[in-house]
Amino acid sequence: MSHTILFVQPGQHPETRTYSDYESVNECMEGVCKIYEEQLKRRNPNTPTITYDISQLFDFVDQLVDLSCLVYQKSTNTYAPYNKAWIKEKIYVLLRQAAGTTA
Repeated sequence: MSHTILFVQPGQHPETRTYSDYESVNECMEGVCKIYEEQLKRRNPNTPTITYDISQLFDFVDQLVDLSCLVYQKSTNTYAPYNKAWIKEKIYVLLRQAAGTTA
């Protein structure tokens, strides 16, 4: 379990920046999925069940101005930065595990 800080900037303006912290990388990746799901719920308020596929989630990630995270490295007592590509790979692995298959 590595403490992880997620940085999100959906719009061009710096005021749109937010951050969240999580107890693990997997919790952080679930957080990214939840951000997307909340956006889908806002866009489709009358739809009782929202479904999406991974390509739609990755399109959402790609359209964000910035999405990155810092993951605590116990061995060096520092945080290492990771970009959108790394986040998408971790989400892919997490969703594959959730689906009961291995990469």
